[in-house]
Amino acid sequence: MNLLIKGGRVIDPTQKIDALHDVLVENGVIKAVGQGLAAPAGTATVDATDCYVTPGLIDMHVHLRDPGQEYKEDIVSGTRAAVAGGFTSVCCMPNTKPVIDNKAVASYIIAKAKTEGFCNVFPVGTITQGMGGERMSEMGELKETGCVAVSDDGRPVRNAELMRRALQYAHGIGILVISHAEELDLVGEGTMNEGFTSTELGLKGIPRVAEEVATAREVLLAEYTGAPVHIAHVSTAGAVHIIRDGKARGVQVTCETAPHYFTLTDAAVRGYNTNAKMNPPLRETTDVMAIKAGLQDGTIDCIATDHAPHHLDDKDVEFNEAMNGIVGLETSLPLALRLVAEGVLTLPQLVEKMSVNPSRLLGLGRGTLQAGAPADITVINPDLQWTVTAEGLQSKSKNSPFLGQTMQGGARCTVVGGKVVYQREK
Repeated sequence: MNLLIKGGRVIDPTQKIDALHDVLVENGVIKAVGQGLAAPAGTATVDATDCYVTPGLIDMHVHLRDPGQEYKEDIVSGTRAAVAGGFTSVCCMPNTKPVIDNKAVASYIIAKAKTEGFCNVFPVGTITQGMGGERMSEMGELKETGCVAVSDDGRPVRNAELMRRALQYAHGIGILVISHAEELDLVGEGTMNEGFTSTELGLKGIPRVAEEVATAREVLLAEYTGAPVHIAHVSTAGAVHIIRDGKARGVQVTCETAPHYFTLTDAAVRGYNTNAKMNPPLRETTDVMAIKAGLQDGTIDCIATDHAPHHLDDKDVEFNEAMNGIVGLETSLPLALRLVAEGVLTLPQLVEKMSVNPSRLLGLGRGTLQAGAPADITVINPDLQWTVTAEGLQSKSKNSPFLGQTMQGGARCTVVGGKVVYQREK
């Protein structure tokens, strides 16, 4: 598996590289980065002229629905969508059926991904058994099996004492806790953001404080225990403020947001568009601005998709009955590149949010083009223009609020372990 990627703008924040270089891959690992590199006979070549060459993108928050809901997505279709979006590694959340709270389910996912997947798949185990919120899962066993974090994503851990013990135990064995920060009593029967648009549409709203109260609890618990915590899918200005203040005090809190939270507002729900229904819900313009500010100043560490595929039958119903979530693996990169075009992030900062930081937080040993590292590489064509269509998406599910929209930028070539797993024409 020898490969030479020639003439691209190589961006690797781990080595402070941002220059026109070649990248040489031998036997599945990075051999060298530099100008005018010579390759052994028989080496395959990728022309990266006018493209960016980055460490492989890493999505630390996806739902692959496998096992149990393969009619929505499975490891094969989900990883196919991932590499089409430029991702070389994904971390799959545990709310499968059955959930990832034991060695058997985690082992199944790891084995299937190795034999049938297009990219690296790292499972996330549960915090509590059965995601029931009552008893801690066997985190040590989950870590030994290959889980890279624990989370009850989709459900908050409502018992604060249980969450405190989970943080302490996870810290002791060196595995990250990812919190779904949501106060369900404040959510009630809400289905979208509480505000002008929810009133206009006659839909029950979810107040921002439902996310913010839960975020504050997690920051305080992390501060008290001295253990790290990662807040998933941050969507409100208040949550950004709470996390920023926690970091300023030295709390080990990190967080992520998703592209829809810095791209869309709750106005997208107008017309009762169920493809714009998600949890947490789309917020308002002030929140979008705060998310961008949090990305810019480093409060928000990562951009993750929260890729949540649903069958048409789960979305083509009344808004109140529709399932939460959107597919995002194939639209994440062009949406994130808009942040660069707007001056919110530099290209190296974007690579940090989408590759370097996820790898560092989860201990994946990726997110770099250093010699000897696994040859996971994304070649990005910033000038590519394409339209999001249901037929064009690689995911089994098509529940995207961006259908029909024109995107700029995308993966030209995706390399996993030195192997070209996805390639599109310029």
